[in-house]
Amino acid sequence: MKINKQVEEVLNKQINAEFWSAYLYLSMSAYFETRALKGFANWMKIQYQEELTHAIKIFDYINNRGGVVKLEAIPDVPVKWNSILDVFQETYDHECKVTAGINNCYETALAQKDHAAANMLQWFIDEQSEEEANVLQIIDQLNLIGQENGQAIYHLDKELGTRVFVDSTQPTA
Repeated sequence: MKINKQVEEVLNKQINAEFWSAYLYLSMSAYFETRALKGFANWMKIQYQEELTHAIKIFDYINNRGGVVKLEAIPDVPVKWNSILDVFQETYDHECKVTAGINNCYETALAQKDHAAANMLQWFIDEQSEEEANVLQIIDQLNLIGQENGQAIYHLDKELGTRVFVDSTQPTA
């Protein structure tokens, strides 16, 4: 069965939102690089890679269902922040917006009785819950250690530098 047009429309909007998210996280990675925080930069670069895979998962879904993918220009993303905490607070706020977009896609799929799309989107709902929790944990750590505690920031930077990219959109072997 071909994809429902309303579902196709919201999924296309979500693809473009995921690509914008990728750019945002890459910009945040660059910001941390300029501050010699390579671990924080690494964490954001992995966020960038995850957002790309999320966009491609929806891209492939639309194509596999006989729809038409409509890519749009990517608006500018911020390049400056006031602090490490500011970056992660913006990340959390942004992830909440992404969650709202995914929820809108899911609700549209249910309203249109497109159960295949709703099933595919369930993965994203679970993923967003994890994304928000991960960012909140870092915010909590930053609030605990304070941003002026260079030694603690150094250790958190080292910890975040150990994160590796795993394409969670692919089935595990």
